[in-house]
Amino acid sequence: MKTKLLPIADCRLPIATRSGRARVRGRRAIASVISDGEVKRPEGRVPSVARSGRAFTLIELLAVIAIIAVVAAFLMPVMKGVKRRQYLSNAQTELAELDTAIKNYKTDNGYYPPGGTSVMINPLYYELIGTTTANGGNSYRTLDGISSINSATLGSTFGVSGLLNSGVTNSLAGREDARVARSFLPDLRQSQLAMNGSGVVILGYSFGGPDASYQPAPGYTNLVNGTYANPWRYNAANPTNNPGSYDLYVQLVLGGTTNLVCNWSKEVQLNNPLP
Repeated sequence: MKTKLLPIADCRLPIATRSGRARVRGRRAIASVISDGEVKRPEGRVPSVARSGRAFTLIELLAVIAIIAVVAAFLMPVMKGVKRRQYLSNAQTELAELDTAIKNYKTDNGYYPPGGTSVMINPLYYELIGTTTANGGNSYRTLDGISSINSATLGSTFGVSGLLNSGVTNSLAGREDARVARSFLPDLRQSQLAMNGSGVVILGYSFGGPDASYQPAPGYTNLVNGTYANPWRYNAANPTNNPGSYDLYVQLVLGGTTNLVCNWSKEVQLNNPLP
């Protein structure tokens, strides 16, 4: 239908009926409310928002706390189990490193490192790390520079009169019979060492007991964290589990239970009576 227009001279807009104007206003109102799928409020109007002032009741809070406690009770044994496996895995890694070093020592020298008179407090560190001698062979200094020890201290501590993996100092290096010491533990970490008040160093497990109450070597503390030392036991004189070679092991106390990590079994032994 064509819109009826007035004469041009009148310069007026096309005539629209009242109902047509109402429809236009209605469309504009709808367009102002709905645009691109989002609801928009007309300008100038403040919406009335219903707000809830409801808070948690005491019973609801107690129920949440109880649920958290139950979940924590289930998680605690799991976390303890993960920590136990981590300690045992670290001990087995250190055992493998020492085992390889001892076998390399045997390949080079034709014999295993001497263990001295004590399985617990032994000279394994000095033999595997290597030393140089001075003062006519009466004093020894480790190749890593951490410890110096004399013959008298060697005798009173380990029951040995000297160290076999020992080279001479530079002043004697020109002699034909001069020996050169070798380090069989090039990647040794200080956390694996423990020292007493006299400066004597022994090889120990990096994390001690790890139970702090477990003190198998009184007087020796870890060089890094100061915890009580847990030495690597070494028996090359009369091994009972590896006849003809050596026994090497450490005991870890975890949750009141001793866990034996050793070189004659891949399985961790619980509550083994070995020291």
